[in-house]
Amino acid sequence: QVQLVESGGGLVQAGGSLRLSCAASGRTFSNYAMGWFRQAPGKEREFVAAINWSGTSTYYADSVKGRFTISRDNAKNTVYLQMNSLKPEDTAVYYCAADRLPRIATMTTRLGEYDYWGQGTQVTVSS
Repeated sequence: QVQLVESGGGLVQAGGSLRLSCAASGRTFSNYAMGWFRQAPGKEREFVAAINWSGTSTYYADSVKGRFTISRDNAKNTVYLQMNSLKPEDTAVYYCAADRLPRIATMTTRLGEYDYWGQGTQVTVSS
């Protein structure tokens, strides 16, 4: 079992920044890749970013590439999502998720490949 707890969401103006954190417990953190997803009202949950077990490989959705950065600290059992140049269309509930595999170079964007999910944190970007 893995428990994931997100934090860091909030209200920010367009062009601003936020950093989300996701603290993990219950299984050896470095054994699996991690991902961030988001879900806006009335829309399906979508992939945002992923990072492999060691933090040496990352992958981003086109919509956030160049603005968001995913990172992890295995000593702290935490994964981060630094979000810069935020836009109103980034407004959503953001979820972190634990991949079922550690991954090496190729991340997965498929929801079904992630075994455990946090409860989500709301990010609202005002125009």
